[in-house]
Amino acid sequence: MKPFLKTIRTLPVALATLAALSLPAAPAVAQPGQGRGMYDIDPRAELRSYRFEEAGMDMPYCVYASSKVSAGTPAPLIVALHGAGTGPQIMCNTTIVDLAEARGYIVAAPMGYNERGGYGAPRRAGRGGANAAAAPEPANIPELSEQDVMNVLAMMREEFNVDDERIYLMGHSMGGGGTMYLGPKHADIWAAIAPIAGGGGQPGQAESLQRLKAAGVAVIVVHGDADEIVPVQGSRDLAALLEETGVESRYVELAGVGHGPVINLAQQYIFDFFDGHSK
Repeated sequence: MKPFLKTIRTLPVALATLAALSLPAAPAVAQPGQGRGMYDIDPRAELRSYRFEEAGMDMPYCVYASSKVSAGTPAPLIVALHGAGTGPQIMCNTTIVDLAEARGYIVAAPMGYNERGGYGAPRRAGRGGANAAAAPEPANIPELSEQDVMNVLAMMREEFNVDDERIYLMGHSMGGGGTMYLGPKHADIWAAIAPIAGGGGQPGQAESLQRLKAAGVAVIVVHGDADEIVPVQGSRDLAALLEETGVESRYVELAGVGHGPVINLAQQYIFDFFDGHSK
């Protein structure tokens, strides 16, 4: 395991303000017809679906593979988990696609069964906002949401020559919670993980972090200190617990950045971190 790293980086106020103006904050729940701006799926990415037999339905996901990816050379893969009220397209936006293209990554973003599935993590009251109760959900939605992620991962490994030493997991908001659930649970898979504005405080977290430590999985936590949806203190607490547990980690807190803009502003830090870690 590499030496422990912990840094707190802040954007200058002027830059953070410019970023907040140029990137519209993503609401907790996307409203019908509302434009996503910088969060739209990039036209280079591909929105697909597959038959999710356990759920009895077709399930969307999005994929982008860099032009540098070739059958003859193993390529790094990022599995990217969206937040509540959005869909996989938000994790295939232009910022993420540009970085994946330049650095030779594959990015795959599953639905997680639906916009509120949670990826197997314990579901918080009110997740998904006012529309959360609009459609009936199966009792086993946490299991289905997790299985969808693992199905998409398996399809990527079948379709591409994925470098098994360089598979990464990241997620925003609800997806950050999913990252901190699936990261330890499947610690043998990931080289590093990145929760973005996901907060902390999941049951049994200290024990789960021990699994990350034992597997040598590094963690980068990113949060904006102006987050109006998920309090930044949760990520500060998570960063402290990672340090206490001895997990290799880095904490990046972005000054003046809210819940939506942090999705894209986090990516440079995350790709840099992933570039430096393999199994």
